[in-house]
Amino acid sequence: MIILLDAMGGDNAPDANIKGAVKAIEQIDSEVVLIGKEEIIRNRVKEIYGKENISDISERLKIYNATEIIDMCDIPTQAIKHKKDSSMVVGFKMLKEGKGDVFISAGNSGALLTGATLLVGRIKGIDRPALAGILPSYKGRLLLIDCGSNTNCKPINLFQFAQMGTIYLKNTFQKENPTVGLLNIGTEETKGNELIKESYKLLIEKAKEYNINFVGNVEGRDAFSGELDILVADGFTGNVFLKTVEGLGKFVKRSLTESLTHNLLSKLGAITCMPAIKRFSKTMDYKEYGGALFLGVKKPVIKAHGSSDEKLFEFTIKQAEMFVRNKAVDKMIEEFEK
Repeated sequence: MIILLDAMGGDNAPDANIKGAVKAIEQIDSEVVLIGKEEIIRNRVKEIYGKENISDISERLKIYNATEIIDMCDIPTQAIKHKKDSSMVVGFKMLKEGKGDVFISAGNSGALLTGATLLVGRIKGIDRPALAGILPSYKGRLLLIDCGSNTNCKPINLFQFAQMGTIYLKNTFQKENPTVGLLNIGTEETKGNELIKESYKLLIEKAKEYNINFVGNVEGRDAFSGELDILVADGFTGNVFLKTVEGLGKFVKRSLTESLTHNLLSKLGAITCMPAIKRFSKTMDYKEYGGALFLGVKKPVIKAHGSSDEKLFEFTIKQAEMFVRNKAVDKMIEEFEK
């Protein structure tokens, strides 16, 4: 298996990308190809690890040269069309041509969606691909879809997000009959804007026919109760929700640390609680859950956080191997062909 990694995408590129790949390579069986400006990558490998070639670290680490970079401020469609030798476009072409099994990038989200749609292609029957991110919930996990790729949606889009999320959890995580909720400002069917109200009606009408276990509207405060498996939203609302949750997690972790180290007495009390605190901290750390899979395209494409550090790249690379092994995209295509 070959994992293609955009080495120039993200706020901390290329160092975090390289370090994450080096950490992950000993934990996976796949080959990792870092795509980007070869000279820069080689120089960073030499400075960080003291190696002339990345293959000296592992024979399963390789570099593929790409001379351009798509920046966060670039207009997505123009960037994909005009920066043909960018690390992102080259990655997509390699994926489409079968030179890799999955592509990971922490770069421009809009460009990633545009490239995945135009260069890799949508699965027949799917109107818009969507980002599906994994979040922690009480004694389980929560799939948030869409968490940032489609800011303007129609009811059919949210309905298909529910479909894709259901197929994904069933086949990748062996979750039978996953529960699906629609993110809203209240649980009543009359609440929300026109998009949410019409999406609610469509889900109520068609959920049984398409094997979607729709449980109704869900308020943000109830999303992590452990009773919900999939939370459906448009990309704008979903991304705000995602970033808020991540920020809250950081706040809780920071506040808890300060409270436990406030004085000598609290430090002594923290010693006995440390194992439980570490377990809690690990559960709250979004980095443990890797990146978000673009559901709805013909090949596996994963969006890593723009602020990804080496730890998050490490987990995302391991996650990518799991996606391919479980044939998540193949099963999605098979289900929509039915």
